[in-house]
Amino acid sequence: MRVKTPLRATIIATSLALALVGCGSNGTQQGAPQSSGPGQSVEHTDDISVGVQPDPTAVKLLPESAKAKGAISVAMDLSSPPTTFMAMDNKTPIGFNPDMARLIAAKLGVKLQIDNVKFDTIIPGLQGGRFDFTATTMGATEERLKVLDMINYFQNGTGVAVPRGNPQKLSVHELCGRRVGVQSGSTQELKWLPQLTEKDCTSKGKPAITGVTLPSVNDALTQLASKRLDAVMYDFTSLSWAAKRQPNVLEVLEERVVSAKVNVALPKGSPLTPAIQAAIQSVIDSPKYAEALDRWGFQGLGIETAAMAVPLGQ
Repeated sequence: MRVKTPLRATIIATSLALALVGCGSNGTQQGAPQSSGPGQSVEHTDDISVGVQPDPTAVKLLPESAKAKGAISVAMDLSSPPTTFMAMDNKTPIGFNPDMARLIAAKLGVKLQIDNVKFDTIIPGLQGGRFDFTATTMGATEERLKVLDMINYFQNGTGVAVPRGNPQKLSVHELCGRRVGVQSGSTQELKWLPQLTEKDCTSKGKPAITGVTLPSVNDALTQLASKRLDAVMYDFTSLSWAAKRQPNVLEVLEERVVSAKVNVALPKGSPLTPAIQAAIQSVIDSPKYAEALDRWGFQGLGIETAAMAVPLGQ
């Protein structure tokens, strides 16, 4: 039997989804993208890499095959503002991750091809040679590091969003027995939610957290707005972005599940890895890095060293 959804819930869910795939803004609060008010935001569709010169050290490390091709490809799931999403023209990839990928390519002196793919298909695509690398806010789990080279490029955190006013008085460590939405293939699904379930719930005889896996954070937040979920666990920056655009619908808990560095990733042992690492370091050392962070509201989330990743929690 099909259950009807109340009209008000449908309107809220639709407006929330539109806000999530909408445009970007500058910001001032650490880790929380800002806007001047609902619907008053600015798209950054310009190419941040214009005028950036190749870095000789990075170019020297570029494999001959890449030099001959003159281009590299990056895989991204363009459904997660403000890090990785599509502009209102539905043609231009924008966000912090596209900015970084463009800067990396510029430092290498090659063109960039951006491929829009679902998050949980990115690693198989890298392993199959469909893409050269990914810049999609990926955490370094032990399982991923077995098949990927991963390089730090900024820091983020995992947060929890709840309905506005937090009517169930939930906290990061009080989610036992609740339905919590996570994106398929994300670190939240694979690591943080299971870890919280074991630590806070099952080890204490409490009911487990029910993880509800969905294709994207948009889907999860839409279900939260229509009260089919109790909470959503995802990247803190993306949840903050959504909450600032729909302040009457949801809010983000102040406490984070975890804060950690996130990574560019390539197939394990890729000949491109040294060149990409050198290019990321060159970007970090340049004024363009601060510019990219600032225009998506990521002040305070930069790092100083493009180090090879270690497993989360170490």
